[in-house]
Amino acid sequence: MTPDRFEDHAWADIVPDDLIQIYSAYARETFVGHRPALILIDLYNLAYRGGAVPPSTLQDEFPSSCGMYAHNAIEPTKKLIAAARSAGIPIFYCTSDRRPMAAPAGVGATRRQKPTRARHFPDDFEILADFAPQEGDVVIRKQRASIFQGTPLISHLNLLGVQSLIVCGESTSGCVRASCVDGYSNGLHVSLVEECAFDRHEMVHKMNLFDLHHKYADVMHVAEVIAHLDNADAAKEAAE
Repeated sequence: MTPDRFEDHAWADIVPDDLIQIYSAYARETFVGHRPALILIDLYNLAYRGGAVPPSTLQDEFPSSCGMYAHNAIEPTKKLIAAARSAGIPIFYCTSDRRPMAAPAGVGATRRQKPTRARHFPDDFEILADFAPQEGDVVIRKQRASIFQGTPLISHLNLLGVQSLIVCGESTSGCVRASCVDGYSNGLHVSLVEECAFDRHEMVHKMNLFDLHHKYADVMHVAEVIAHLDNADAAKEAAE
């Protein structure tokens, strides 16, 4: 994406002109970096509980659900994963580490209090069946927001020669944001796929996309990223 289209994203209807002007120094060409890996953040069942409805209606039973925003992202994410598999790039998933005796009491991704009426199921933190990991994929179990914090991810990326990340998942304001910032801080180019990231509220989603785009990541449309991966796949076949 060229600099003249740098602001052509989901936040266009909520970000005022004076804020665009303040952040204008960040405008640049955006792209998928060299030797990427796909990073799928917290695409577990809990985020989809209650169905494709407004998350505000699920707060008592499923306070961690992103409702319709999670469901809207399913098809774009399936297409992204398919393109990544075709291109042969490494694929990493993450989910919460819920193993007994794995951490002291009180450890969690955020400091949010849990409603007493919330419902829980044994497979809450299993990856949604639509995105089921396949042989060769890696599933990282984490205790904090970022996929990097306290996990072997950076060692795995180094082993595979990964130099950039394609990131999607939930939530934009939480675990996706923390992972993008840590990826950038570890010297990796980060591309965040707009249609494949989501949160419990569109305002929070859009403002975090805006801030990450200007400071730490290249927010890109899923069609752009898939086109890049398809071209990389074609180039690989031609070389063979």
